[in-house]
Amino acid sequence: MERKLVSIQRIDHLEPIPGADNILKARVMGWDVVVKKGEFTAGDPCVFFEIDSVLPEGREWAEFLRPRGFRVKTARLRGVLSQGLALPTSILPGEVPSHGTDVRDALGVVKYEPPLPDGSGVAGPFPGQVPRTDEIRLQSALGVLEEIRGLDFFVTTKLDGTSATFFRPLEGELVACSRNWAVKRGTNPLWAMAERYRLDTVLPPGFAVQGELCGPGIQKNRLGLTQPDLFIFSVHDTRAGRFLGHAEFIAFCAEHGLRTVPVEHVVTGEAARTFDHGLEHYLKLAQGFYTGTKNRKEGIVVRPLVERLSPTLAGSRLSFKVINNDFLLKDED
Repeated sequence: MERKLVSIQRIDHLEPIPGADNILKARVMGWDVVVKKGEFTAGDPCVFFEIDSVLPEGREWAEFLRPRGFRVKTARLRGVLSQGLALPTSILPGEVPSHGTDVRDALGVVKYEPPLPDGSGVAGPFPGQVPRTDEIRLQSALGVLEEIRGLDFFVTTKLDGTSATFFRPLEGELVACSRNWAVKRGTNPLWAMAERYRLDTVLPPGFAVQGELCGPGIQKNRLGLTQPDLFIFSVHDTRAGRFLGHAEFIAFCAEHGLRTVPVEHVVTGEAARTFDHGLEHYLKLAQGFYTGTKNRKEGIVVRPLVERLSPTLAGSRLSFKVINNDFLLKDED
């Protein structure tokens, strides 16, 4: 499911912030957001901007974010964690669309994207046969909690690196991709990984592997690696149009000599039936540090052991990420 970066949502709750005269804490979907006092009442529609929205220059309503490069990031205001931005619907041109409508294009908002790895150049579009890797954040899709309730599931560590997808078509050469683009073959970290793991020949035709590229020179190397490495989190069979389930995924990576992201928990049977799938519990699970380091981990990713589609996510795979709030406040680039 493509993330709705800016959409029409509702102010579900408002409460005062101790010691603050001009701002309130609002709840929008699963997010806590600081808003101006008097701008909303509970139940009002709003334009909600998710984290990593980049607002357009030249719009009066966006000028207050100029000092931050117009990018929406997590902030702490008067002790309250604010994750996103809620603005009045009066900033919209024309009539207010219905609840849930994506208004990114109408407002000229784009998503913040980190630069390509050093030495990379765009070779073409991201292959259409392979789903992109933009995982939905739990707070934007709380309905997934009911969908995963009672199912056997697993939790992996979300690594702080750069997204990498490698696709071997049924005909033609291997394609290496960043989050949004195919990257030219050359002396860059993506193609270095392709050569290291011999993906030109090891990867079966019709399959794509997706993972996180981590190491020196990539983000801040919070895993403390001495050299770059690739950690796979998904395998997609483009012939069947499906992701491999947990057991197949683990077996595929082992068979082809690929490392996976760390698996923190596999929850089955009675433990899965009675598991606490509350938002606050997941936020606690997302805390912690990368193994062997004092660096806060970015968070976790949660998926059922057996792949299934999610009505909440418009028919995309049932899968979501939970970001470590401590990471967002102190370590996010």
